[in-house]
Amino acid sequence: MKILLRFDDIAENMNWRLLNKCEKLFDEYKIKPVLGVIPNNMDEELLSFPRKEDFWQKVRLWKSKGWEISMHGFNHLYDMDTNKNDLFKYGGKSEFFGHSKQRQKEKLEAGLGIFKKNGVKIRSFFAPNHTYDLNTLEALKELNIRIVIDGYGLKPYLKDDVKFIPQLFYKLFFLPFGIQSTQIHLNNWEDKDFNNFERFIKKNFVDIINFDEAISYDSSGIIDSLLNFSIKQILLMKRKILN
Repeated sequence: MKILLRFDDIAENMNWRLLNKCEKLFDEYKIKPVLGVIPNNMDEELLSFPRKEDFWQKVRLWKSKGWEISMHGFNHLYDMDTNKNDLFKYGGKSEFFGHSKQRQKEKLEAGLGIFKKNGVKIRSFFAPNHTYDLNTLEALKELNIRIVIDGYGLKPYLKDDVKFIPQLFYKLFFLPFGIQSTQIHLNNWEDKDFNNFERFIKKNFVDIINFDEAISYDSSGIIDSLLNFSIKQILLMKRKILN
């Protein structure tokens, strides 16, 4: 199995001490992660962290290293309840689900405008709390963003003209096969969590891929399609039972 490291909640205010340690680790092992940047962060929990004044300069540096800068929502504020009617039946609150396509497009355009103003081109997206609806996907496509780092499956797949890189688990481990993105909330870490992550990287760095490698994978074959469908049904059933 190969994994793509996906870091959520990258913003001006965050746990910079641990992110700086991760950056040194990535440079040492030539790892190019995905960083989900919130363009207009208004999340009070995140705002409690130290603010980096030269944030956008740092983002441009990451981009120059070949790291994928992905748009992670707009302001990271939840104002709709999905009642598990969201695209992936994830449930909980959402920043995008339930809003009209026009409203979602306006938020996406505003976020893209901030990236553009700061010299950062965006080609991928993932929503806070994994919550989307069909309007989200249509709005993204109208803005020429056709890669979502989320969803069910054992390998990246194309659906409704959008490429999905699946994100199934919240812990760092490998399945026997497949290509996954793994969700990491660095702002929730303590030093022991970084130490565990460092050990994982040192042991498994050869199986960590970058964004371009992930999207180049073609899973249009019958076997891959069946595997993706099967894992989706299993996980949906598991979530239904647990909730």
